[in-house]
Amino acid sequence: MLHARGIDFDCFEKGSAVGGNWRYRNDNGMSAAYESLFINTSRRLMEYASYPMPERLPDYPHHTQIAAYFDDYVDHFGFRDKIRFRTEVARVERSAGDPGWEVTTDDGTTRRYWAVLVANGHHWNPRWPDPPYPGEFHGEQIHAHSYDTPEGYEGSNVLVLGIGNSATDIATETSRVSNMTYLAMRRGAYVIPKYIGDKPLDQSNPIPEITSHLPFPLQRWLFQRSVKSIHGDMEAYGLPRPDHKLLEAHPTISAELLGRIGHGRVTIKPNIERLEGDRIRFTDGSVELIDRIVYCTGYRITFPFLSPEIVNPDHNRVGFYRRVAHPDQEGLYFIGLVQPLGAIMPLAEAQSEWVADLLEGKSALPEPADMHRDIERDWQRMQKRYVRSDRHTIQVDFHPHLRELQKARRRRAGRSVALPA
Repeated sequence: MLHARGIDFDCFEKGSAVGGNWRYRNDNGMSAAYESLFINTSRRLMEYASYPMPERLPDYPHHTQIAAYFDDYVDHFGFRDKIRFRTEVARVERSAGDPGWEVTTDDGTTRRYWAVLVANGHHWNPRWPDPPYPGEFHGEQIHAHSYDTPEGYEGSNVLVLGIGNSATDIATETSRVSNMTYLAMRRGAYVIPKYIGDKPLDQSNPIPEITSHLPFPLQRWLFQRSVKSIHGDMEAYGLPRPDHKLLEAHPTISAELLGRIGHGRVTIKPNIERLEGDRIRFTDGSVELIDRIVYCTGYRITFPFLSPEIVNPDHNRVGFYRRVAHPDQEGLYFIGLVQPLGAIMPLAEAQSEWVADLLEGKSALPEPADMHRDIERDWQRMQKRYVRSDRHTIQVDFHPHLRELQKARRRRAGRSVALPA
């Protein structure tokens, strides 16, 4: 977006290629992609508005196809030369005596910038159970971030902890080679299909831009009715009854998990109570012999290049205006730091359009006090809607967030952050 507007910029990328989390075995060491990964939102919802995905791609492309799409995007718009690959940002600090920023890279070079756009993702710093489970485990323990293929899981008793998208994918995949895969969880969840009828899940609503204006309880009722007509009640599969309503937690999307449970290849368990050598004791008192544990316990939102005085995401809570602009640090923006009911990419594109408007002086931010009030109101709304969890601190609804950004772009009066002439 900056390239299209003629705004001069540098982009720093630790790895040797674009694609971030969707670059399998990315040499930046931060990708959580596993070999079998497919997207959970359809390509039509995931594509950039300025560069649609090719029609030849399936409804739910493989990670290799997504990585190729990002490469094509960069080359189509012609800004690859603006990306400094194999360059890690070590520090981002306020410039002394002016409103700019000093950015120091891993080669020791420091450059000065008027604005910094942070797009380092939030699926790279694994969050382990905290506090750790009591006892000791003699087998292998990994986080989902390190999971690659089911090779080595053959004939094992595997425990997957979690009920998010990665957990269901890994449980399903390992169940094809394991002796038994156990899927343990603290609370129940609604498992949502990838298709409703003959349409991808996120395209089953014919006019989402309009229906997203409906009262949220009505939207939820309509959606739950569709899901229940396909899957029925979660308890029928041995899953615990969810302690929340549909869409009060980030949805778990899986086309295969319930079938694997029905085939007897995935066994549902409650949370871990204690590690007992080569066995695991669960909170219902049952004990199972386990060889490997995969913790699908989420990620920490982390900015290692920013001091805690600038951003301190305690329990993954970050407070940015419209999820993008730091209310107290002029010229500091965050792109893609959302967990949408939908896809991040078009939202990041819209966020970038807004930031470009701010940098060009076409739009303005409210005063800091007004931004803080708005941030707090948004946080209170999220607290009322979502299950209390570090996982639900950056949730947004796709179409409402797009409308918020469009409204923000129309704001002309307020605090100007435009680049100097």
